[in-house]
Amino acid sequence: MMQNVHPATENNEDDLYSGYNDYNPMFDTEDLENDVAFQQAARTSHGRRPPVTAKIPGTSSPRPLATGFGSKATLTSSMGRPVTGTIQDGISRPMTAVQAAGYTKAAVRGSSFDPLGQARGPASPLEKKTSDSLEEKMRQLEKKVNELVEESCVANSCGDLKLALEKAKEAGRQERELLRQREQIAPPESINLDLTYTVLLNLASQYVANEMYAEALTTYQVIVKNKMFSNGGILKVNMGNIYLKQRNYSKAIKFYRMALDQITSSHKQMRIKIMENIGVAFIKTGQYVDAISSFEEIMSISPNLKAGFNLILCYFAIGNGEQMKKAFKNLIEVPLEVDYEDKYISLNDDLHTNLLLEAIKNDSLSQIERERKSLAEEYIMTAAKLIAPAIETSFAVGYDWCVDAVKASHYVELANDLEINKATTYLRQQNFNQALETLKMFEKKDSRVKSAAATNLSFLYYLGNELEQATNYADLAVNSDRYNPAALTNKGNTVFANGDCEKAAEFYKEALRNDSLCTEALYNLGLAYKKLNRIDEALDCFLKLHAILPNSAQVLYQLASLYQIMEDPNQAIEWLLQLISVVPTDPHVLSKLGNLYDTEGDKSQAFHYYCESYRYFPSNIEVIEWLGAYYIDTQFCEKAIEYFERAALILPTQVKWQLMVASCYRRSGNYQKALEKYKVIHRKFPENVECLRFLVRLCTDMGLKEVQEYITKLKKAEKLKEIREQRIKSGREGSARGRKEGSGDSGGTKGERLSAKLKVLPGTSEPYESSSSKEIDASYADPLGPQPERPKTAARKRMEEDDFADEELGEDLLPE
Repeated sequence: MMQNVHPATENNEDDLYSGYNDYNPMFDTEDLENDVAFQQAARTSHGRRPPVTAKIPGTSSPRPLATGFGSKATLTSSMGRPVTGTIQDGISRPMTAVQAAGYTKAAVRGSSFDPLGQARGPASPLEKKTSDSLEEKMRQLEKKVNELVEESCVANSCGDLKLALEKAKEAGRQERELLRQREQIAPPESINLDLTYTVLLNLASQYVANEMYAEALTTYQVIVKNKMFSNGGILKVNMGNIYLKQRNYSKAIKFYRMALDQITSSHKQMRIKIMENIGVAFIKTGQYVDAISSFEEIMSISPNLKAGFNLILCYFAIGNGEQMKKAFKNLIEVPLEVDYEDKYISLNDDLHTNLLLEAIKNDSLSQIERERKSLAEEYIMTAAKLIAPAIETSFAVGYDWCVDAVKASHYVELANDLEINKATTYLRQQNFNQALETLKMFEKKDSRVKSAAATNLSFLYYLGNELEQATNYADLAVNSDRYNPAALTNKGNTVFANGDCEKAAEFYKEALRNDSLCTEALYNLGLAYKKLNRIDEALDCFLKLHAILPNSAQVLYQLASLYQIMEDPNQAIEWLLQLISVVPTDPHVLSKLGNLYDTEGDKSQAFHYYCESYRYFPSNIEVIEWLGAYYIDTQFCEKAIEYFERAALILPTQVKWQLMVASCYRRSGNYQKALEKYKVIHRKFPENVECLRFLVRLCTDMGLKEVQEYITKLKKAEKLKEIREQRIKSGREGSARGRKEGSGDSGGTKGERLSAKLKVLPGTSEPYESSSSKEIDASYADPLGPQPERPKTAARKRMEEDDFADEELGEDLLPE
């Protein structure tokens, strides 16, 4: 080892780096093309001869010195190799050691220093690939097919199902073209089966999304029957789903079972989902025993809430009470894999821990846990309410068993909710006493349950119009849980019923602060504002509620009512049109819509909606009155008779409807029928002056002998009427004088105001035609505000003129 170590001598102290420039011409590869021996060795077997061992010169041999420039002599290193950059036997060794830094042999020969090669100029442009080759065309076509599939999936996720289907079809056409080209130039083994599978699967999925089930099944059959697709059999699940949507349950079960046979046991969750689908299909066909076997197998392998609930449904369908109990116990023992303890409560004052708990309190994982717990509670509550009447002899005993079973599980909090549901079930059974007793048991429970029970009790007493008890329990509910929106809403209802709308509105607003989605509180707040005549705020409440409940008939009606108060009939009509799209058979809404169109002067639309209202509810007097007046206005008195006869049947004690029937006969020219009708009316109402006047007129025109008899009766009736009116007038004046002396009120008395109203409104014993100030038309009494007076038509004017003529004729016939 030490023979290769050569210590530096004193003679070489001035040149410590001697030997680095020694150069061995053996390493020169630039002149190999001119080296005859090398070329001969490369072409023949001369190069296979064993190499000749070269003698390495020692350090004691004299070494000529050389510099980097100028003449160079032979100089060797201590290892015997030539020095870099020296010239030996006319051949210079390249300076490869420093070539990376830009120092090359060319630099020694006098060229400029250019480490980055900038003197060579810009690089030549890359050679463009020619697109004329078939392989390149197929590669581009395959890329286009993949892009079309991606665009189809994106369109589906954005909800544009039609565009997604078009893209999927285009991808299928392009893929078939690609397949034909590949078959021409390449063997079948080079076909991209994954691309074909992707295109067909996407096309079938888009067919299903567009509910084109026949085309989807055909596409799935192409995949399933192709043995080259290794995983095509699993798509029979999708085919089973399509048959299930088509309600072809037998075929759905068949394909589910075929798919189940092709899925290995390693895919446990997939097999369980398929078995669930098989069980649901059996339930649809009524084969509950087969469904039970499927769900029991699932519960034995991997129990879950849905399978447990469906198993209870099957046992309930066949009426097996004991198995229902067993299945219910299995349901409440299903592990949820969530923490039942409240892990988000901080046990110390560590700021970092509190911030961490606050951050994870509403993260996605905690939301999944809450959803899972909520779903489990819903399944358990529904199952308990279902099986309680069936597992025992009575509903109460069955519910008690369910409550005890829940108390023994980790769903202890649900026991109280079940008790409250028990009381609710009593209410549905009209057993109010049992409901009250059940709810009163919670008065000594914890605050949350006490508040819920007191809220229900307050509601019960409110329905029974026992406002004092309702107020007491509403106060108890609010004191037990101030953040319970239902309790605050009930409290507001009791205050509203007592007339304090301002305070009720405050309770409703507090309920909304606790729960912004409490629709009951928002609706009642709008009613309170409407009662307080704060129309803009009420409108804002109902518009917010409409955004939450767009198909609520009550909300739509209130919006129409508010716009009618604001004297905006066009908006009111728009909201009522939306309302009849929700409740198309509501006669009150249809009559209200007809009244608004009548107010706007659109008689044809008003007639249409009044007819629809009459068709659904033919006993509405206002609608009957308007329709009869409409036919008189359009001079179809014969058709008006039908409606006035209906009114006379509904109100047989009011003479005006029968007088209207007789008047229609008279106007249509049927005087004989009119005379007979007036005689019938006279027998029922012998003191009616108007009936006698018409009898006198008709008998005179027809030349009948009974005219003098009716004239005598008319005179007596008018005298009796005059005496009666004088008594009423004197009684009113006396009562008004007494009130004025006692109260000193400068305004009109209540009696005078009432008499003024009575002068305007027709009396029950007077005919509808007796006064010229009354109109033959429907007057819809809208509680929301007064309606503008409708103009009189020509038919009404003619009827009033006839009434004046009747009165004048009666005066002329009576002797002084």
